[in-house]
Amino acid sequence: MTTSPSRSTPLALYALAAGAFGIGTTEFVIMGLLIQVAADLHVSIATAGLLISGYAFGVFVGAPVLTIATSRLPRKAVLIGLMAIFTLGNICCAIAPNYAVLLLARVITSLAHGTFFGVGSVVATSLVAADRRASAISIMFTGLTIATLLGVPAGAWLGLHFGWRSTFWAVAAIGIVAMLVIVALVPAGHGHGKRIAVREELRAIGNPSVLLGLLMTVLGFAGVFTVFTYIQPILTSVTGFGEAAVSPILLMFGVGLIAGNLLGGKLADRHLTRALLLTLIALIVVLGVMTFALHSKVLAVLFVGLLGIAAFATVPPLQLWVLHKADDAKSLASSLNIGAFNLGNALGAWLGGIVVARGPGLGALTWVAALVTFSGLLVAMWAQQREANLQRLPADACASNGT
Repeated sequence: MTTSPSRSTPLALYALAAGAFGIGTTEFVIMGLLIQVAADLHVSIATAGLLISGYAFGVFVGAPVLTIATSRLPRKAVLIGLMAIFTLGNICCAIAPNYAVLLLARVITSLAHGTFFGVGSVVATSLVAADRRASAISIMFTGLTIATLLGVPAGAWLGLHFGWRSTFWAVAAIGIVAMLVIVALVPAGHGHGKRIAVREELRAIGNPSVLLGLLMTVLGFAGVFTVFTYIQPILTSVTGFGEAAVSPILLMFGVGLIAGNLLGGKLADRHLTRALLLTLIALIVVLGVMTFALHSKVLAVLFVGLLGIAAFATVPPLQLWVLHKADDAKSLASSLNIGAFNLGNALGAWLGGIVVARGPGLGALTWVAALVTFSGLLVAMWAQQREANLQRLPADACASNGT
C-alpha cells in the first residue's frame, strides 16, 4: 500500500538525505585531496582532476542504464542496493594501488549516484503534498549539502593528517550507516515504479522541454565545477592560503550549499520558471565577481560561501523542471538530470584542467566559469520562451476560430 502524501515532513526524507550525505561526501571529497593524491600516485594536478571527471562521466552513463534496469524493482530495494555499490566502490578506492585502479574504483562508485538521486527524488515527491515537492527534493539534497559542510572538510582533514586512503575508508563506513538508516525509515509501500515500456519512457525523455532542461543543467553546473574542482590549488596558489586552511574554508562552501539549497526549493515552489532565471543569474554574478575577490583572503572566504549559496540554489528548480516535463518517465528523467549535473561536473573539471595546464592559469577559472554558466542561462531563457509560445497556441487557435 502506498503512503499518502503528507503535509508534515516524513522521516523517510531524512533517510534519503542520509544516503545523499554519503554519496555527496565521496563525490566532493576528492577536491580537498588533489594535492595529496597527485603526489602519492605521481601524477599532475590536472591528471588528478580527471578523478572528478571520471566519476561524473560514470554517473552520466550509469544513471539511465541502472534506472531502466531497476524500473520494475521495489524502490526501497533499489536504494539499498545502490548504497551497497557505493560502499564497495569506496573500499576499492581505499585499497587502490595506482592511479588507474583508483580511477576505475571511482567509476564503480559513481554508478550508484545518478539512480539513487533519481529514484530518491521520485520517492521524496510522492511523500508530500503537491505544493511541497520542490522543498521535499531540497530536503533530500540537504544531505548532499551537509556532506560538503561536514564530510568534505572532515575528509580533507583526514587526508592531510592520516593519508588520503583513510578518507575513503571513512566514507565506506558512512555508506554502511546510510544503508541501515534507509532500511529502517524508507517505507516499503512505495513498491515498484510505474510499469511503462522503455520505448514510452524514451519518448517522454525526447520531449524538447526535457532535453532543454537537461542541457541547462549541464551548462549551468559546468561553470561551478570549472572552479570548485580546483578550489584547493586556487586558494593556495592564487589567494595565498596554506594547505591546512583549505579544510576550514570549505566549511563556508558547505554552509552556503545548505542555505542555497533550501532557498532554491522555496523559490521553485512559489514560481518555478522565475526561480530558474534568478538562480542562474545569481550564480553568474558570483562567479564573475569572484575573479577579483580571490586576491583578498577575506573576500575569497566570503565568496567561497556565496558560491555555495548560488550553486545549490539552482538544484531544486533544475530538478523540478525536468520532473514536471517528463510525464510518466519521472524516475528516468530525474536520474538523467542527475547525470546531467555530473556531465556538467565532468566538463567543468576538463575545461578547468585545460585552463590550468594550457591556458591563462588558475586565476582565470572564475571568469571562464561565468561564461559557461551564462550559456546555461541562455538555454533556460530559450526553454521558457518556448513554453510561453506553446501556451499561447491554443488561445491563438481559439481566437482565429472566433471562439
